[in-house]
Amino acid sequence: MKVNGPAAGLYLELDDAALLAQCDVDTFRARGPGGQKRNKTDSAVRLRHRPTGVMSRGVESRSQHENRVRALKRLRQTISLEIRGSIDLETYQPSAMLAACLREHRKLAVGRRDARRPSVVAEVLDVVLASRGRVSTAAQHLGVSTGNLSAFVGADGKTKAAVNQLRRAFGLRPLR
Repeated sequence: MKVNGPAAGLYLELDDAALLAQCDVDTFRARGPGGQKRNKTDSAVRLRHRPTGVMSRGVESRSQHENRVRALKRLRQTISLEIRGSIDLETYQPSAMLAACLREHRKLAVGRRDARRPSVVAEVLDVVLASRGRVSTAAQHLGVSTGNLSAFVGADGKTKAAVNQLRRAFGLRPLR
């Protein structure tokens, strides 16, 4: 986890072409599906985001294009989980994207396949960091209930692990 660098949102707001332009792209042969084509084409893709050093890869398909799309999606997810920016809670206001994801009764609802999810997860983690790992304080600043924020975090194992890593850094017990 990198802290106090540029916030993940700077990278997550970029379109696919702009984000890909910031990456070193490697193609290679990977084990997996392909039958007779296996070990004959370099269809697997590895991306390394130069500004952050974050890496991702796509190897599932025989199509290099499909693997690049998968690797880019994973890169966005990894950036949202690992790159932290600093937030001043005194002046913090939820972003327009996060505000758009709040349903009636101020509940945070962003599906796992929603393209906005990496940006929302990054912002939530930045607020949790600024709140010194305290979920109740983070929820108050995000404008949601503690239960709703806990449910949002707990719905995805990687997000929950990232929050627990932040909590450990502040000497707090992990969320269950």
